[in-house]
Order: sequence, then C-alpha cells, then structure tokens
Amino acid sequence: MSPEWLLADGAPFVDGLVLSHPEQLERLRRVCPEAEKDSVLAGDPCFDRMLAGRRHRERFRRALGVRRGQRLVVLNSTWNPEGFFGNGGDQDLLPSLLPRLASELPADDYRLAAVLHPNIWYGHGPGQIRVWLDRARRSGLTLIDPVHAWRQALLAADVVLGDFGAVSYYAAALGIPMLLAAAAQDRLDPEAPLATFVREAPRLDPYGPLRGQLEDVLARHHPVAGAAEFVSSAPGKSAALLRRLFYTLMDLPEPAAPALLESLPLPPYDPPPRTAPLDVRAHVRGADVRVERSAGHPYDAVGESHLAVHEDTRDPGSLALADVIFREGQPDDPRLGGPEEWAAEVLHRYPHCSLAGYVTGPHSCAVRAREHGVFQLSAGPGADADPAAYASALYAWLAGGGAVAPGGTTLRVHAAGRVHPVTVTPATPPARPPRSAAEDGRGSPGAESPSPA
Repeated sequence: MSPEWLLADGAPFVDGLVLSHPEQLERLRRVCPEAEKDSVLAGDPCFDRMLAGRRHRERFRRALGVRRGQRLVVLNSTWNPEGFFGNGGDQDLLPSLLPRLASELPADDYRLAAVLHPNIWYGHGPGQIRVWLDRARRSGLTLIDPVHAWRQALLAADVVLGDFGAVSYYAAALGIPMLLAAAAQDRLDPEAPLATFVREAPRLDPYGPLRGQLEDVLARHHPVAGAAEFVSSAPGKSAALLRRLFYTLMDLPEPAAPALLESLPLPPYDPPPRTAPLDVRAHVRGADVRVERSAGHPYDAVGESHLAVHEDTRDPGSLALADVIFREGQPDDPRLGGPEEWAAEVLHRYPHCSLAGYVTGPHSCAVRAREHGVFQLSAGPGADADPAAYASALYAWLAGGGAVAPGGTTLRVHAAGRVHPVTVTPATPPARPPRSAAEDGRGSPGAESPSPA
C-alpha cells in the first residue's frame, strides 16, 4: 500500500480497493490517504475457502499420498530474490536443504511437497523448475499446482518451512506449525502484521540437524497469536461482501440468493514414485521389524543396512548393487508379464539382488526371494505403509534367519511411529531359485529372460 502502486496522476485508478481488515485501512490512511475513499472492507475469500475446506483435510492428505502416521512437510516460497526459492539474498538455501531433507527424514515417516509462487513457475518456466528440482522429485518431493492445489496442500500439512510470503502467514493463521527458512524483512511494511509475524516466528537452522528441528516444532507448537485475527475481520463472509461491492459498482440490484464460494476441489491422486536409491536400515527382533528408508545414509544412522532400488531409477548402476528391487504395476499388466514373471526376470538379470517386489496396490505386494520362493504381502488391520517397505522388512527378516511357515507368517513392521501387521503368504513352494544370467552363460543385460520357476 503505497502511492506508486495505488495512484495514477495523483488519483486512484481503481474503482474499489479491497481490504481484509481495518488494520490495513488505518495504514492506508497514513501512507496514501487519497485511496481511502475507494477502499472497502470485504474479508478474504481465499482464507474463507480454506476455512470451509478444513473438514476435508484427510482427503487432501490421501490425495497427496500421505499415509497414516506420516507427516507432510510443505515448503513454500514467495516470488522474491530473498525468498526461500531465491538466490539473491545472503544464502541460497533450498539447493542444499532438499537433499538433506530427503536423507535425514525417513521416507515412511515424512512426505515433502513444495508450493512455489505462480510467478516462479511463469518467470522461469515449468520445464526449468522441474529440471532444477528433478533430484528432489526422484526422492519423493511433490510439486504442487501453484493455482489450483496449494490451499489443499497447506490444509494437509503437518509443518511448513517457508519465508515471508503470504502462504506462511496463512499457515500461521490456520494454526499449522511452521519454521521460517528465509526471513528478509526489508520488503515488508514494518507496521504490518506480516512483519511482526516474521520477526517473531521460529527460525529454521539450515546447518543443524533437520529432523530434530521439525520434531521439536511439532512437539512445542503454539498457535501464533493474532495471525488469524489479522487475515480477515469478516471470516466466512467475504462472498457476500464482495458480491455487494460488485453489484454496487455495476449499479445493479443484488440477487436474492446467497452468495457462495466454490469449494476447494479434491486434487488428483498422483503421488510421485521414489525412484532414487533408498538406504534401508532394519532392526529385527522376532517377528518385529523396524524399518527406516531414506534417499541417503544419515550420518547417525544405525542398524543393518541394505539397498532398495526402484526399477525405473535414473541410475541403472545402482540396480547392479541393489539387495531389493521393486516397482509398481497392475497384476495383469501384459507389458511386465505379471508379478512372478517380472520378479524372475529381475533376479535373473541382477545376480546381486536377493528379493524382487512388485507393488500391486496401496496395501499389497508380490515378492520373490531368491532362496525362499514367492510370497504375497498383504497389509493387516491398521497397516498403512508403503508396500515396498514391507518388501524390505521381509528381506531383512529372511536375511536374519526367518522362515515363512507353510500357512503364512505375520510380521509386525514398525514405521512412521506405528506398527503395521503384514501377512506373508507363500504363493508357490520354494522351488529352485532363478539362475542368474552369469550362471547360465548369458551375461548380457539384454538377454532373454527365463520362464518363472
């Protein structure tokens, strides 16, 4: 709110200047009194839509692929060189933070999503944005539609890492725990509530352990005082106030029907597959298997480790080193030949691999272990983890000497602060394991695969 933005030739060039709170009107009187007569208090329709959409939080979380027990971390950046996604400030944080977040946050405990201002997308181009964030996307980062889905992502969030933009303030107004990763204040009116929020909000230490900071802000969170109050002085009423303004400007009678805002749509279910190699730490005690997967090996990680790699990884060399190879697909996909044929081909092609897992649905997986046979993994009551994590748990359990009973075995997989009962059912007798390409004299990766044993 300044004369250079609101006046042309000394007079307002708008028919109506919409403000959401009397606090803004008071500042307007001080900095640009010429625009006061054209201002109107009409609430905030964006905030009203989010307030109405809070009841669908769990649906929004499922649309983003967030499972029970997982925490959704939303990173947001405004359009500014000093913003979280900018590089004109004192430090360029995001490029160094993204790989650390993927490494330090267990993949089954956390999901990452990024809300970037529309001008970032349009200023650099969608292709460039996706190239810059390609590594993070392969590690599980979801890029949120900057126009149609950012409100839903914010409502779904457990914690927000942001900057001095409006999305961070909306998060605080909605009571969502947050940390400021970029907090430049020279771009803000020092008397604005947003500036007060930036001065007082908790900061992210980009050089400290990230997981501990997130867990601490989640455990100690207290809503920011006054944030919701200053977003809108008329929560839930913006549709009626704005329509009244519009019809007044058109000099037309206002309709008698209620003024209503469009509900926030349910985003499509399209969580990105993690195709970056995953470091898996497992602790086995009886039928209990604790699993932590991450795109990298944290410096303080403990436990028996193995490598799990998606078949569509960008780094095919990692497949030759993988202990577990997995992919997703329909059981009757003719391109892959079905789970058993696919798994036999994988074990034949990669002699180091001990277990191949074919995720057939959100709660099921077909696996073939080289020395143990073919099994079906099915989530039991209350289980809701990635079936590829179940495959890694079975690998660790079998490697530790476990044996599946003829009638099946139930493993208790510990991940995301929950226990996930998983039924392991033999699908075929433990026949002769598939020979590798090296064993049958066909060492070429392009050699014809054998029939499933």
